[in-house]
Amino acid sequence: MITGTHTGIGKTVASSLLVAALDARYWKPVQSGLEEETDSEFVLRVSGCNSDDIFPERFRLKFPASPHFSSELENITISLDDFHLPDFGGRNWIVEGAGGVMVPLNRKVLQIDWFKKAGLPVIIVASTQLGTINHTLLTVESLKSRQIPIHSIILNGPENKDNRLTIEQFSGISVSGWIPVMNQSPDRQILLDIFNNFFDQTLFKS
Repeated sequence: MITGTHTGIGKTVASSLLVAALDARYWKPVQSGLEEETDSEFVLRVSGCNSDDIFPERFRLKFPASPHFSSELENITISLDDFHLPDFGGRNWIVEGAGGVMVPLNRKVLQIDWFKKAGLPVIIVASTQLGTINHTLLTVESLKSRQIPIHSIILNGPENKDNRLTIEQFSGISVSGWIPVMNQSPDRQILLDIFNNFFDQTLFKS
């Protein structure tokens, strides 16, 4: 399960990287915003996976906003009972959440409630820049308080060795990789190079 410390942090780039590196399938259960390229379309384009490796979204909402609000605009009700994990079939799966862990799915349920129900280990995508220590530790604390397993943290942005060290020190969670700033649009080979050079591959072996 992929989540982030906030919206726009790089969850979909990290998801694409892991799909390519782990020969994984991908599922984004809730997509808010359809006018531009969707997250599923982005993953398909840059990871080099096959179209049948992308599992269809459960909800495709037109307005780019929190799922609770975007769904209300279309008179759609989202509930935890709407989400059923696909048959993994022995393959690795990357499941990407919408925004951060405390994003509402409806007026009573947060995304973290679905994470708890799903029971999958969570990978947190976080920035390397100012504010990341607070945002990341709060996300870790929220997951730990609900006894949701955390696989690791992926950092995205300019290198900052002290932020990485401090996050690991206070969270007790390993940083499994770093996605540096890319000077061009990512593609499969670029993502594989990043995984091979900047990720602890042992953390992704089953």
